[in-house]
Amino acid sequence: MGRPARFTTPQFVDATKRLVARGGPAAATIAAIADEAGAPVGSIYHRLRSRELLLAELWLEVVEDFQQGFFAALSEGDTRAAGLAAALHGPRWARKHPTEARVLLLHRREEFLSGDWPPEVAARAKRLGSDMDRAIRDFTRRSLGRATGANLRRVKFAIADVPLAAVRRHVADGERPPDIVDDLIRETYRAVLAVR
Repeated sequence: MGRPARFTTPQFVDATKRLVARGGPAAATIAAIADEAGAPVGSIYHRLRSRELLLAELWLEVVEDFQQGFFAALSEGDTRAAGLAAALHGPRWARKHPTEARVLLLHRREEFLSGDWPPEVAARAKRLGSDMDRAIRDFTRRSLGRATGANLRRVKFAIADVPLAAVRRHVADGERPPDIVDDLIRETYRAVLAVR
C-alpha cells in the first residue's frame, strides 16, 4: 500500500486562487504556487500537467460556485422574486467569498482558459457558458413572455450586468460591497423589469 499523497489538487487550486486574488493570473507561476502551498514544484506536475490546466481548473471552480447560487435563485417559483434574488446573488456571494470574487470579477476568462485543454476541461467550460445562456433565456421567457433579443438584453442588464458592475468596483478596492449596493440593485431591477 502506497503512502497517501501529501499534496492534493484542491490544495494547489487554493494556493493558485490566493495568488491570483493578490496579483492576477501572472502572479501564479509554478514556483509561486509551490511556495504558497508549501510544496515542491515536482508535486504540482505530479498532480496536473501544466500551469494552464491549473488556471483553467481554478476559473471553472469559481464560476461553477457562483453559478450554482445564481441558478438556484433563478429557479424560485415566483418569477419576479426569482430575478431579484438572482440579481442580489452577486453582492451576497462577493461578501461571502471575497477571494473568489477577486478572481471572477477582476480578470477576464481568457486569462485562465488558454492553451490546449483535455477534452473534459473544454466540455466543462463550454457547459458553463451554455448553462448560463439557457438559464437567462428560460427566465426571460418566464418573466417577459418571449426571449427576443431586446428582452434578453433587458434581463441580462438587470440580473447580471448591473449587479456585477456594482460589486466589481468594491472588490477592486479590496472592500466589502456595502449594503446600499443591494438597495441600488433592487431599484434598478424594479425599473428595468417592471411588470408590464
